[in-house]
Amino acid sequence: MLQVERQLKDIIVSIMAPDPAHDINHIERVVTSAKAFAIQEGASLDIVIPAAWLHDCVSLPKNHPDRHLGSQFAAKQAITYLKSINYPERFYADIEHAIEAHSYSANIDIKTIEAAVVQDADRIDALGAIGIARCIQVGTTFGASLYSNDDPFCDHRQYDDKHFSVDHFYNKLFKLKDTMNTKAAEKEAQIRTEYMKGFLAQLQNEISV
Repeated sequence: MLQVERQLKDIIVSIMAPDPAHDINHIERVVTSAKAFAIQEGASLDIVIPAAWLHDCVSLPKNHPDRHLGSQFAAKQAITYLKSINYPERFYADIEHAIEAHSYSANIDIKTIEAAVVQDADRIDALGAIGIARCIQVGTTFGASLYSNDDPFCDHRQYDDKHFSVDHFYNKLFKLKDTMNTKAAEKEAQIRTEYMKGFLAQLQNEISV
């Protein structure tokens, strides 16, 4: 599997678009988490590892009109890459499903433990210190401000994460801990979510001075 991973990393590095929130570091963190969750849950690494490496082999911008279809495009493309390295065909269907189902916006039902693991690993990377940094990185790509001057923490208005990065915490990120499929991911998501709440509390202190 080590040789396969080297091949998959080479593929990803060669085709990856410049996106600071979905770079090779993101991919490697997802792979690391997916392996850990798979071992704890008894999931097949033959499915989880390729799916984790290739889950963002097609990655559309957050404001792209077909964003919700991105994981389906990635799943199809992933099989093409796996064929190119002669990966065993018997794993293709489950790998394809795991990649399709990882996406939050796609809203595809999980059918296998392997898909559950890959989805959890990807969502964990949207939380904690890394999650904060990635949220801000994504916001800057379409010109979002960090927060609203009038109502920074959405106390009296609807969330608007197209214009304010902090709003994305409320609109999506704080909801992720309740979507985790595995016990290991649930525990880690809770820890990382509390960290993010602490960040917002500190931000509130600093901008209230």
